[in-house]
Amino acid sequence: MANFFNDILKKDHKPIFGAREILKYIGPGLLVTVGFIDPGNWASNIAAGADFGYTLLWVITLSTIMLIVLQHNVAHLGIATGLCLSEAATIYTKKWVSKPILSTAVMASISTALAEILGGAIALNMLFHIPIKLGAIMVTVLVTILLYSNSYKRMEKWIIGFVSIIGISFIYELTLVDIPWGEAATSWIQPSFPQGSILIIMSVLGAVVMPHNLFLHSEIIQSRQWNLEDDKIIKKQLDYEFADTLISMIIGWAINSAMILIAAATFFSHKIQVTELQQAEEMMHPMLGNAAAVVFAIALLLAGIASSVTAGIAGGSIFAGLYNEPYNIKDNHTRLGVGITYLPALLLILLIGDPFKGLIFSQMILSIQLPFTIFLQIYLTSSKKVMGKYANTGRTTFILIFIGTVVTALNLALMYSLFFQL
Repeated sequence: MANFFNDILKKDHKPIFGAREILKYIGPGLLVTVGFIDPGNWASNIAAGADFGYTLLWVITLSTIMLIVLQHNVAHLGIATGLCLSEAATIYTKKWVSKPILSTAVMASISTALAEILGGAIALNMLFHIPIKLGAIMVTVLVTILLYSNSYKRMEKWIIGFVSIIGISFIYELTLVDIPWGEAATSWIQPSFPQGSILIIMSVLGAVVMPHNLFLHSEIIQSRQWNLEDDKIIKKQLDYEFADTLISMIIGWAINSAMILIAAATFFSHKIQVTELQQAEEMMHPMLGNAAAVVFAIALLLAGIASSVTAGIAGGSIFAGLYNEPYNIKDNHTRLGVGITYLPALLLILLIGDPFKGLIFSQMILSIQLPFTIFLQIYLTSSKKVMGKYANTGRTTFILIFIGTVVTALNLALMYSLFFQL
């Protein structure tokens, strides 16, 4: 099947697998990690640290483990079949099943883009006092240009650069605060449920696994393919993909943990409640200095831009998959999918008076759609008709169903809680 990565893949190329070759596989997982450190996660993590100190660090560990399993599994689909999740659903399920799920997945990508663009706009407001709605227009124009004008390989380098800068930003922030590392280490592995923490726990867990990231990973992992007919190469790809996913998710775990650590050391220790990202940035000025506040805002801006780009790629991939086509920014269906992802998201931001309510609505839509995507993935990756000998084992299927059930319950509970906040 023709693939948009053909310009960077050589089907006759026979890779030499080794330590240097592993580095060539690092990249797809980092694009997925961007969704793991998006502005929605920032809000949840800062609230967790500000309200409950270090006690909820274990939620980051648990959510990362679940994310590794799900993302590793959906990446296998892309490697073993050469199809993204959207294409596989169109080919291997009935239209009455695939059409509604993929259509709602596009809506989920729009909701994701809304949150990401809004996060970038909030950062511009922090840095330059640009009105939120004008900032949203600026972010949308920028990410649209980035997607329509760049090849995948250049885009991947941009995103990796953004993730690196975000990571360095939080390392800098950590040097400015006093962390009780013994308490933090215990909290990473010891579950704790402080009074009133359930909603925050659900928010952190529920925001980690996102529908668009599952579609995204199955698509972009194909940038590392050489030959679908050579079992030895596929086996190596599967192994190296796990290394990429594991390393990338650990980076995401570290960045999310850093958010909680900084919020706990800065706000919880001074008994300061934080309800908005702007408020967190403003409070950093007197407590940690102007440099820390600026670094915080820059990191948020980069997270907003990077996650907006990956939301657009996911939306284009899902929409193209509806027509049994791979993502290709030169193809009209992909271009339309990207446009459908960004434009409604921007219009909603411009129409919604309260940005916070916009984030709540976006999270509700994601919560409704996520269970359908997870169990669609489990069905496809467990099918020998789809995956051949690379289909899930019984044990893997059980683990996936268990994780899917937990994530679904948490997201439904979160949706219920958010509904009664409106």
